[in-house]
Amino acid sequence: MYKLNNKQLERWSPWILLLAVVLLWQVLCAALEVSPFIFPSPALILKDFMEYHAVIAGHAWRTFWVTMAGFGLAIVVGVLLGFLIGSSRLAYAAVYPLMTAFNALPKAAFVPILVVWLGIGIGPAILTAFLISFFPITVNIATGLATLEPELEDVLRVLGAKRWDVLIKVGLPRSLPYFYGSLKVAITLAFVGTTVSEMTAANEGIGYLLISAGSSMQMGLAFAGLLVVGVMAMAMYELFSWVEKRTTAWAHRSSHSH
Repeated sequence: MYKLNNKQLERWSPWILLLAVVLLWQVLCAALEVSPFIFPSPALILKDFMEYHAVIAGHAWRTFWVTMAGFGLAIVVGVLLGFLIGSSRLAYAAVYPLMTAFNALPKAAFVPILVVWLGIGIGPAILTAFLISFFPITVNIATGLATLEPELEDVLRVLGAKRWDVLIKVGLPRSLPYFYGSLKVAITLAFVGTTVSEMTAANEGIGYLLISAGSSMQMGLAFAGLLVVGVMAMAMYELFSWVEKRTTAWAHRSSHSH
């Protein structure tokens, strides 16, 4: 019975913490009489959300599908590049440092360049989401393949397996936990990329909504927009967690036995 209660507490703990934070936020805003133009209370954010829900939904849908387009591109390029880098020690040694240097560049700095190339619209947003999210996928796939135990490889070679067989039949399944781990990181980054791009290079989307709400001092609406982005990112994160548990249970066997 104690274990069951512990598991239930674990399951509900994020919601309990969220509720506690929201209540504290509301109490502090009321007690300190914080101006809604500086920091709106949860009640005001909810009121604005209900009032502008149709507008928010339109912008949220735009942000969602643009993010998914950039993220889908990141998965394809990330997996292919990760496989290429991870399957060859020379490629790993040559490409990895350059990719790390590229990843250090602030992606927001690319937005004005992308606007010049592609104009204002979905192009810069999709590419920003892609640029910010493909790196974790590439690195995790490459690491999963590059860290195959040499002994295991030698044994499989002795048994007649070619390098390609080893990579496809052992390397790729072994990389799956790395892959799902990278998806959970990359999807949250993709939403960041889209929103940042929409703030400067779009006339639709949550990023655009944040800028227009901020400039008209509608802080409740701006916070409602932020909340929607957070919920969308969290929902996708949970979806990948669910898929990961269903497809890579073998990788988590030891954690269930305790």
